[in-house]
Amino acid sequence: MAIATVILAAGQGKRMKSDLPKVLHPLNNRSMIHYVIDVADAIDSVPTVLVIGHKKELVIRETKKRKVKIAVQEEQLGTGHAVMQTEEFFKDFDGHILVLSGDVPLLAENAVRK
Repeated sequence: MAIATVILAAGQGKRMKSDLPKVLHPLNNRSMIHYVIDVADAIDSVPTVLVIGHKKELVIRETKKRKVKIAVQEEQLGTGHAVMQTEEFFKDFDGHILVLSGDVPLLAENAVRK
């Protein structure tokens, strides 16, 4: 069965005391979002959709070379609302949709496969 991934990446990261979008904070010289996209790629997710919001232009620039689609959450109204922003990408999709947080860089492929 097909699998798609929605990565929630719209948050501000207020608790990080930074104006940089949370998913763009670096770990080992890479933005956190890349680790989560790597997991989606490893499980052959098609499509992978990023939900972005806060400083979206920075997230778009950081991920422009990745095979991801972009959904914009203009107003951050919660997780459910964020997922609803991806509806257009799944109108004819027949499969499972995995929802991941974009700020979980230590998520392992084998954990997701299970």
